[in-house]
Amino acid sequence: MISNLAYIHPKAKIGRNVTIEPFTSVYADVEIGDDCWIGPNVSIMDGTRIGKNNKIFPGAVLGSIPQDLKFKGEKSLVEIGDNNSIRECVTINRGTVDRMTTKIGNNNLLMAYTHLGHDTILGNHIIIANNGSLAGHITIEDYAIIEGVVAAQQFVNIGAHSFIAGASLVRKSVPPYIRVAREPLQFIGVNTIGLARRGFDKDLIKQIEDIYRIIFVRGHNITNALEIVESEMPDSAVRKEITSFIRNQKDGIVKGI
Repeated sequence: MISNLAYIHPKAKIGRNVTIEPFTSVYADVEIGDDCWIGPNVSIMDGTRIGKNNKIFPGAVLGSIPQDLKFKGEKSLVEIGDNNSIRECVTINRGTVDRMTTKIGNNNLLMAYTHLGHDTILGNHIIIANNGSLAGHITIEDYAIIEGVVAAQQFVNIGAHSFIAGASLVRKSVPPYIRVAREPLQFIGVNTIGLARRGFDKDLIKQIEDIYRIIFVRGHNITNALEIVESEMPDSAVRKEITSFIRNQKDGIVKGI
């Protein structure tokens, strides 16, 4: 059902069984997939592509131009996958020439007043709690949980299954599988509870703990720590994932204990 009090540009592409509530605006270059619910007072602007079965709550603004003085009006996108919940007053900006797209995967929960800056990429099953503020050019991998009032600066990356405590300032990248807190942000342990809930067995969790004990607890510099991990720890997919993530962070990672 589309309310008579909503504005839908005739060129917008709307799927089947979509509900659009009063006072919502849908611009011309917009695509909305099947079974979505769009609440009242939502603005869905040019360049927005929305998949199936998403819920978008009042006050959200999707597809607005980047807050970047270098933006020259290039055609760019916001791409949103399936089964996402985008809560009240969330803002998601389009991409720039860096990635041309701000992208959200599937089954994510973005709580009220979250901001995703231009060229941000989110994977799947991510939770960002209220007032999360992400600058541009950020990548967040699957199953990360970011508590409320967290601010992340541009170009950082947040690894899969990581957990960021509330009110944290993220100035460096956060490797996968760990919990971080305090100021300045630092490693406080492996996200063992989250991993167990997602079906990781005890042996794999122990391997992750052993890897991060070398990296963050024993006092090695990162280069030496990675060499020790690769010489002492069994070769495995998770070892490669962790070491590869850390080596690819040009601006470094969070501090150890």
